[in-house]
Amino acid sequence: MEQDNTSQSKEKSLYYTGEAKFSPVPLTVSSPVIKPIDKNKLRANAVESMHMQANQQITMLRKQAELIMQQVKDIEERLKISELIYTAEMKFKPVIGQLYHLYQKEDNTFLVSMIAPAEWGRSKTFKKFVSTVKLLADHTWEVLDKSSLNFDDFEEATPLNQDV
Repeated sequence: MEQDNTSQSKEKSLYYTGEAKFSPVPLTVSSPVIKPIDKNKLRANAVESMHMQANQQITMLRKQAELIMQQVKDIEERLKISELIYTAEMKFKPVIGQLYHLYQKEDNTFLVSMIAPAEWGRSKTFKKFVSTVKLLADHTWEVLDKSSLNFDDFEEATPLNQDV
């Protein structure tokens, strides 16, 4: 008898007995077509969209982080060159916005000059032209000619000003 009740309840659950407008299946020929939703496909599409959006945001954040790291590197280089210049021999007061030239002398000390490398002629007594720089308003130096600048070459030759 219990088997009959369970089989009848299963049959009842297969058929809709409520109002036609709330039916999950079409009850008449003129009813709109109701297609069941494939939940697995819906879930797969949602997960794919989620991953695509997350990857897009991660890529954007990585680019921003790379830009920030490059800016950090540029500021660190500007700080190093500024320290190098302020420990160098300078026989004038630099003016903000003007171009100057940094040279390494034979005794591994540095000199800041207003004279460009091409203007020296035969009288230059420098081991190496290091860089052309411009004094910024914050009293750091912007490196304009980076082609010959390698900070690793100057680490041992650069006396850091410990008095400041």
